[in-house]
Amino acid sequence: MLLAAIVAFTVGTATAQPGQKAYGTIEVPAGIDAALSIPVVVANGARPGPVLALVSGAHGTEYSSIIALERVIARIDPASLSGTVIIVPLVNVQSFEKKVPHVNPVDNKSMNRFYPGRIDGTQTERALFLMTREVVDRCNYLIDLHGGDIDESLRPYSYWPLSGNAQQDAISKQMVLAFGLDHIIISADRPKDPAASRYLDNTANTRGKPAIAVEAGYAATTETDDIEVLVNGCFNVMRYLKMLPGDVTFVENPVWIESVQNMASDATGIFYPLVRRGMYVAQGMKVGYITDYVGRTILEARAPASGVVLYIRAVPSMTKGETIANIGVVGKTP
Repeated sequence: MLLAAIVAFTVGTATAQPGQKAYGTIEVPAGIDAALSIPVVVANGARPGPVLALVSGAHGTEYSSIIALERVIARIDPASLSGTVIIVPLVNVQSFEKKVPHVNPVDNKSMNRFYPGRIDGTQTERALFLMTREVVDRCNYLIDLHGGDIDESLRPYSYWPLSGNAQQDAISKQMVLAFGLDHIIISADRPKDPAASRYLDNTANTRGKPAIAVEAGYAATTETDDIEVLVNGCFNVMRYLKMLPGDVTFVENPVWIESVQNMASDATGIFYPLVRRGMYVAQGMKVGYITDYVGRTILEARAPASGVVLYIRAVPSMTKGETIANIGVVGKTP
């Protein structure tokens, strides 16, 4: 692993001298659609150490994760830091500004589904190409922060992605335990091809860089507890990586999720939930129902497996094919 030396560190237009914090942008040039400026902060430590990337806002209405990184930017002190932290708090600027969930409204593409991107593609693809080059390729470790979008009532959980490299997976396991969320999805089905990595954390993992993804916050809210659990998780991982002094606290008895069962709607109408995020349900249990626009029930939604409700639809609007809920099936301790 290459450690950041005690020299200036540049990402995009942000150049930080040792012991300093610098603010800038990753400039995505215009192509078949508009240009984009992605905000970035570099906190360059006074002592050498690894490079950690913190990224949020791939979905611009997952507000809790965005505000969490704003707080990390404010609190991080380069004078006490060993190594460098790259912070990208808002990738999907247009989603944030226009309040559009899930996708970049410029090209209607998710900004966490097209990695490693392409410089001759649409705005999303060009942005992710530059995120790969400027952030993923420059870091040793990465945390991708998310939360419940406008239509997702979500309980906090994290992803432990399995790369197939035992040493790398052992490090990412310690990272996810240090982050502190007590429900952890074992994600073994990510693409293995670095040229078709799809997700940000997977883009790092397929390039030999331990990475995790974390989620907290529900239905686009910015509750203090959700924000602070993300902030504290980032700083605790820094302590695990010996970038900051202090003791590391690990999750002692996490709930390991071996698979996630997605419940997609077969109908368009008005959704009424009967369970809440974080509740445990039995297979076949009724978790909600859908009516037509004059109140007649047209679908009863039943759990496809026993497990925990990771998130459930947070709004009445329901279109055929959209997610009703995600059920996490509890597995054995790995």
